[in-house]
Amino acid sequence: MKKPKALQKGDTIGLIAPSSPVRHPEEVERSVQLLEEFGFQVIVGESCHSQYGYLAGKDEVRARDVNLMFANPEVDGIICLRGGYGSPRILNQLDYEMIQKNPKTFLGYSDITAMHIALNQLCHLVTYHGPMPASDMLKDFDDFSKESFFQAITSPNPLGIIENPHGEEIHSLVTGKATGPVIGGNLSLIAGTIGTNYEIDTRGKLLLLEDIDEEPYRVDGMLNQLRLAGKFHDCSGVIIGDWNNCIPKDLEKPSLTLMEVFEDLIVPFGKPTIYNIKIGHCEPKITVPLGVEAVLDADQCSLTIVECATRG
Repeated sequence: MKKPKALQKGDTIGLIAPSSPVRHPEEVERSVQLLEEFGFQVIVGESCHSQYGYLAGKDEVRARDVNLMFANPEVDGIICLRGGYGSPRILNQLDYEMIQKNPKTFLGYSDITAMHIALNQLCHLVTYHGPMPASDMLKDFDDFSKESFFQAITSPNPLGIIENPHGEEIHSLVTGKATGPVIGGNLSLIAGTIGTNYEIDTRGKLLLLEDIDEEPYRVDGMLNQLRLAGKFHDCSGVIIGDWNNCIPKDLEKPSLTLMEVFEDLIVPFGKPTIYNIKIGHCEPKITVPLGVEAVLDADQCSLTIVECATRG
């Protein structure tokens, strides 16, 4: 895997919006100020100030920002302003050959999952599933989330055991031990790759799954799509993250619980599986590198990153 350099104070962050626009224009300037308070210099992409309906500018604007930030030798790392919707629309406009030659920290989550998969598989680039300025940092960016964020992007060493916030226990759904690089992220974006040139490859990988605002029947449908596509058969283990507000909306209609859905569709494959690890649309949240070797010990309910995610 191509690894980005460990970031440090004084480095330059390229801020981009590959998905949806901010809800309030002042959020861009506040995001810049926050990153500068963290000790970084910031270059703002055109997409951060653009809007095209529910997108942060037309596809060519958002794709150009991604390509320009990776190509710019002054940029050390790239952070997505927010998620929302739209990153899959630009996957075919990214210059993967150029990106592979210019490995940099790339961080985001939610809709950014589609880009993580593409960059991991086509560029062999380690990326980071973690908080974004407009979505997370401008609110109450708690100490746990902040520490996890900085440790992930600045540490020259493997992250080791991934700890949950205090009071949140990680549980085992299927016992056993598995190894492999962590991949994945948001379930709806992962399911959306099936049948495309950017389809997620789970062979020998630890598959991370999380989502928000999806009813159990919707989660059922997307997990079933992964099941029928062989993704649970191929993976070495499953990491079930946070499922914010994934509850039935109409309480008068019969429904399965999320756990029943997991037990029906994931458990039968017998792959070591843990759940309630706080990765996803939650507060506090864990920042985790994607594409580096990890050990999932479902007997001990632990996830350990054993490979360094950065170079130097």
